[in-house]
Amino acid sequence: MKLQSPKGTRDFYPKEMADHNYVIDAWRRVSIRNGYEQIDGPIFETLDLYKIKSGEGIVSELFSFRRTGGDTDYAIRPEFTPTLARMVAAKANALPKPIKWFCTPNFCRAERPQRGRLREFWQWNVDILGLDSPLADAEVIFTAVDLFAELGLTHEQVRVKISHRDTTRHILLKLGVSDDRMLAAFNLLDRREKMDDDAFVKAAADLGLEEHNVKRFDEVCRMTYSIGGLAALRASVGAGVDLSDLEGLDEQLKAFGIADWCEYDLGIVRGLAYYTGTVFEIKEVSGVERAIAGGGRYDKLIELFDGPPTPAVGFGMGDVVLTNVLLDKGLMPEDASPAPDVFLIAASDAGAAQLPAVASQLRRAGLHARFSYKATRNIGKLLRDATTSRARYTVIVDDRISENIVAMKDMASGEQSDVALDQIADQINQ
Repeated sequence: MKLQSPKGTRDFYPKEMADHNYVIDAWRRVSIRNGYEQIDGPIFETLDLYKIKSGEGIVSELFSFRRTGGDTDYAIRPEFTPTLARMVAAKANALPKPIKWFCTPNFCRAERPQRGRLREFWQWNVDILGLDSPLADAEVIFTAVDLFAELGLTHEQVRVKISHRDTTRHILLKLGVSDDRMLAAFNLLDRREKMDDDAFVKAAADLGLEEHNVKRFDEVCRMTYSIGGLAALRASVGAGVDLSDLEGLDEQLKAFGIADWCEYDLGIVRGLAYYTGTVFEIKEVSGVERAIAGGGRYDKLIELFDGPPTPAVGFGMGDVVLTNVLLDKGLMPEDASPAPDVFLIAASDAGAAQLPAVASQLRRAGLHARFSYKATRNIGKLLRDATTSRARYTVIVDDRISENIVAMKDMASGEQSDVALDQIADQINQ
């Protein structure tokens, strides 16, 4: 029987692992320089934890289990927000505010694998809690934009689409959507891009909208406005719609210097019920991929986990879509694996016998050192191996090793000179 990896998972061979680490390392590097502290939690939680946030319907989307003879249901984590809320609620009064946390865990969801969505994936979560200000909303958005710039993406390739749940709610109320149908309307807006026109019109009519308002409802999904363009948005949605939160966010986005990356899009609502204010999705402009990231403000969630009222905003970004985008744009390094500082080759039998000793000495000095396992003494062939490894330097060990002398070749310049063995690390590190 031929054994294969489970459907919707990935085997990470060295090349794929190097690409994966390239993304994870960038997430961590950007998080730290933006002032976030890293956290993590268990890879499984009690099933009830996820029901608190998402209700009973979440169960079918999880890999859940009960130990033989046990009486507690568990689930492999499908997301991090419930764990985050539990952790904050447990120590809310002792945690300095604002809380700025990030994590890069792996998750599992029992859903149909497709492009951009797998059953196991890694996700970057960035959250600011305890700060009820559009400054926090703007800073988490800036953190995502900072990553894209780090990875070589531009605002012409990636757009942050921003909306506000209350703004959209007021528009829908004016169109005739009742409060008891509001969540259904949000869910419909959230699915609009995946629906054909006839299906959308029928679903909108089922919300109780009159025919002319169904057209207006569809227009709401397609409105976009530039940062600094709130006057145009206000003129479009009419009087009586409170835009104060977006006005504050507008100023902060400009202050962070990322207005070119962002736009207001009233069709973004994020279907999840726990969002309370600003919401956003980050999309690759060609539309080939799913959203790269999504998030928003969730000011009431910590209270669901028996914590105190705590304003909060954050986003999640999966590795699958981001990796697809980087590969499609040619922005993933050809070889993201770490290159050796030094590659050791033997030019004589005496030199070959000393390769392990020389390698261990250099490794203890903190260098990434590799050596050739080949029996050949053909220096040309061995130097080609050193070039393939992308080593910065090649050290050629021959009979002079008895005098602690080796030849050292700078692979970039081609210059070669004799050096004392105990000087190699100093020369490489200078």
